[in-house]
Amino acid sequence: MSSTATRFDGSLNHEGPAATALVPPPKLRRRPALIAAAIAAICIGALLAGWAWTATTNAQEVLVARSSIERGAVIEAADLARVRLSADPALTPVPAAQLDEIVGQRAAMDIAEGGMLTPGSYTSEVVPGEGQSVVGVALTPAQAPGLSFQYGDRVRVVVTPAQGDELPAGTPLSNDATVVGVHTSGETGQTVVDLLVPKADAAVLATRIASGNIALVLDSRER
Repeated sequence: MSSTATRFDGSLNHEGPAATALVPPPKLRRRPALIAAAIAAICIGALLAGWAWTATTNAQEVLVARSSIERGAVIEAADLARVRLSADPALTPVPAAQLDEIVGQRAAMDIAEGGMLTPGSYTSEVVPGEGQSVVGVALTPAQAPGLSFQYGDRVRVVVTPAQGDELPAGTPLSNDATVVGVHTSGETGQTVVDLLVPKADAAVLATRIASGNIALVLDSRER
């Protein structure tokens, strides 16, 4: 039986597969904005991947301060941490492989928490050196200035005799010294300052400090 039928108006009516094939396919709409966004995302991804690869390949493991280290303090292993940083030709960090060499050295400057160690931030200088002595002095607020003492400060230990006391003629009224340590006494709460002095002056200075009739004067910090 034929699939072609005659409609009541006399025209032919085609049904079946042949009729379906005559319907035109839908047109796809192009969206330039989506295409541009996809291209941009691909480019950004490529840039980020390149940056990550460069940062990884140029990174090096260096030493930083785990906590603040005061100038003059002995550097211990617990004071340091290993971190990976991107290499910068302008910087000269201490490689983490030198940890054992740094431990036991003294801080040549104040190193802040998280600060990167450099060759100039530590020293092997021994304190006290040949012909020198260290004398400690516990100070009350009246015996010291309001400023905090720092390692390397140049100070004078000035004699302040009690009323009515007289010093022997020719006795110097002060001794020059250099601060090499500062801490607070857990028992008395006083500030204890370690002073580096010539060995020949140590005994006299210790005697004056023991009397309590002294004051510590901070001189210029300009170098």
